[in-house]
Amino acid sequence: MKIYNTMTRQKEEFIPLEEGKVKMYACGPTVYNYFHLGNARPFITFDTLRRFLEYIDYDVTFVQNFTDIDDKMIQRANAEGITVRELADRYIEEYYIDAEGLNILPAHVQPRATDSMDQIIEMVKTLVDKGYAYVAKDGVYFEALRFEDYGKLSHHNLDDLIAGASNRVNDNEDKRNSMDFALWKFKKDDTEPAWPSPWGEGRPGWHIECSAMIKEYLGDSIDIHGGGQDLVFPHHENEIAQSESATGEPFVKYWMHNGFVNIDNEKMSKSLGNFFTVRDIAEKFPYPVIRFFILTGHYRSPLNFSDKLLEVAQTSLQRIGTCVKNLTFTIDSRSDEGEEATNTEGLNEAAQTLKDGIVKAKEHFIEAMSDDLNTSDALAAIFDLVRLANSSTPDQTIPVSLLQQTKDRILELCGVLGLEIETEEDSIPDKIMALVEERTLAKSTKDYAKADQLRDAVLALGYRIEDTAEGPRVIKE
Repeated sequence: MKIYNTMTRQKEEFIPLEEGKVKMYACGPTVYNYFHLGNARPFITFDTLRRFLEYIDYDVTFVQNFTDIDDKMIQRANAEGITVRELADRYIEEYYIDAEGLNILPAHVQPRATDSMDQIIEMVKTLVDKGYAYVAKDGVYFEALRFEDYGKLSHHNLDDLIAGASNRVNDNEDKRNSMDFALWKFKKDDTEPAWPSPWGEGRPGWHIECSAMIKEYLGDSIDIHGGGQDLVFPHHENEIAQSESATGEPFVKYWMHNGFVNIDNEKMSKSLGNFFTVRDIAEKFPYPVIRFFILTGHYRSPLNFSDKLLEVAQTSLQRIGTCVKNLTFTIDSRSDEGEEATNTEGLNEAAQTLKDGIVKAKEHFIEAMSDDLNTSDALAAIFDLVRLANSSTPDQTIPVSLLQQTKDRILELCGVLGLEIETEEDSIPDKIMALVEERTLAKSTKDYAKADQLRDAVLALGYRIEDTAEGPRVIKE
């Protein structure tokens, strides 16, 4: 497998630190609101990566955090007259509702920053003791220029970073350098939650939270760290500086960053006010469609959002579902054919083509996913098999066992992408089935006028009769 490493700006062969095992971390949500589609992209991307790594037999330990203390959370909690903890509890619960809808597997560990306070304080203390951090009037700061390789992830010129930071409004004259960032913020007033520390009551800076949780749950060095490209600088740059300064070990082997979700070619974000929450979108489009939409583009490329594109995604996902339902119907209808239905020896050309297609679909799928998680091409491999299945299903010479293998392979590959496909037809009411049976009887006695009337009656009730070689099939319109 090859992964594009943000650090080296090239695809690299994935070789984990420990053979057969993967330690992976992805930045989770700041829990002060429902998450929007831009947030959903990394959640879905790294859930899919985790699924694929497990599919190809890696033992994965995946950690994704909750940021449950920061300025925005404090402001919103104060505005609502509740505690920050109560606000976090509410939106962590809401996160799980949307995550479950999107079929995002729970991470193996999903820690809250506030539950790792001892580890955070210990890491800050280590950095102070080693001379990488200092105490100022309003908190404890990491001295960025003390870390020799600062800027190596974002590839920014250090002089440009210093100039840019100096140009920003900064009323803290106690900082040694404009690039220095907060590890610990002293409590300003009683509206802020605070924890005791060797330097005074306060709360952690954002960057130190992730470093401490990674060290606590995964160790000093990990295989993969993921997040949105907006986190490359300063968040992930600062994580590297403080983690490697504290431990003396390489922090992350492979950095992966997904592209933005855009609206009118502008990044979707809460700060710009041009965002749609997943909860809002789910009122118009089912959660599986949202997940499918995210996976249609390569994770590193920008993804433009519109209702029209979601409609296309919905139609595409329905194509897979329809194919699987057709296979299910045909398999069930032919299940009593006996030994001929399972005999795959001496296959005719059509059956051999399907058998080969089942194998090729998996090969092409793995090839695509192994090429820097190319979910777009992986979906193409699934649709190649769907097209082949659609042409093969009506062929009575193809053994049922091959149709079952086709269905199983489609569901298997969709499962790796986290796409849940309906496998059964909707339950048909007894009243409708009675009319269908009456129509079948009318056709058997060649009373075609009555058969047509019954067909129209069923259609008026919202169902369509489809005559197949296996008998009448009823589909809800």
